[in-house]
Amino acid sequence: MRVAVTGAGGRLGRALMAALEDAPFTGPAGPIAWGRDGFDLDAPHGIDTIVERDRVETVVHAAAWTDVDGCAREPSLAFRRNAEATGVLARACAARGLDLVIVSTNEVFDGRRTDGRGYRPEDRTNPLNPYGASKLAGEEAARAAFGGRDRTGGARPDPQLAIVRTAWLFGPGRPDFPAKILGAARRALEIGRPLQVVGDEWGSPTYVADLAEGIVELVGSGTFAGTHHLVNAGVTSRAGWAVDIVTRAALPVRLEEVSAATWPRPSVAPAWAVLEPTPMLSGEPLRSWQEAMADYAPTLFREHGRSTATRSVR
Repeated sequence: MRVAVTGAGGRLGRALMAALEDAPFTGPAGPIAWGRDGFDLDAPHGIDTIVERDRVETVVHAAAWTDVDGCAREPSLAFRRNAEATGVLARACAARGLDLVIVSTNEVFDGRRTDGRGYRPEDRTNPLNPYGASKLAGEEAARAAFGGRDRTGGARPDPQLAIVRTAWLFGPGRPDFPAKILGAARRALEIGRPLQVVGDEWGSPTYVADLAEGIVELVGSGTFAGTHHLVNAGVTSRAGWAVDIVTRAALPVRLEEVSAATWPRPSVAPAWAVLEPTPMLSGEPLRSWQEAMADYAPTLFREHGRSTATRSVR
């Protein structure tokens, strides 16, 4: 199977390329990396030429503009990159009978539920911010391109569309939440103050390597149409995640929980960013976020051992 990955140079894109290279179904040639030269969110109509050139059978769409504050400042640009470009890609795939996997976000939900349950794929969407709205519009554009067929029926739909929602990604690449916490904790120690971390935002930290393996499992199954929620198991607050990070780093910093309202920002984040994981086809869920952090910690400390601090962390 010839599989192409958009956004192949990003945090998730690199993890997907690595996971697909180990997948037997991609063959000796391995996956095809589409960076901006393959699929540019600002010039998506070149996709027709690239699809024909590379003769792909399946596309995993990991490219997105994920700067949530940038999306809030420029919502029209967010819509073009995350919605319109996704629609162009989806129509190109559907017209040629190619399978498509789109990576989306928990921020298509408003995070206002109070029953302690995670959001299911069938729950009503209601994004709070332009980033979530643009990603939801991208989902809808893809469904329209595939005739609304994004759920598995009795027979294998051809072509297939899968929408994979995830949340709170971390892993190697540009500084993620754990890297920012390390820097902020060191700075707090230097000035003798507690580290303030948001305590009223909740979610499931998700390791990009685990998410990538989950997506590869879906694609390799042969029947993967539908909306899937893939996150590491377990729920914590931003402050709870920070405690895990500084404990692993043996940093004797005192943490102080504060409200997200302490630091106003352009984008409003969902307070309850929890997705209920959909069952994996193998029957095995993704492991806990704490287990994933244990695997990631050596890389984190090696890459960001001397990271500079910021005053506050969300």
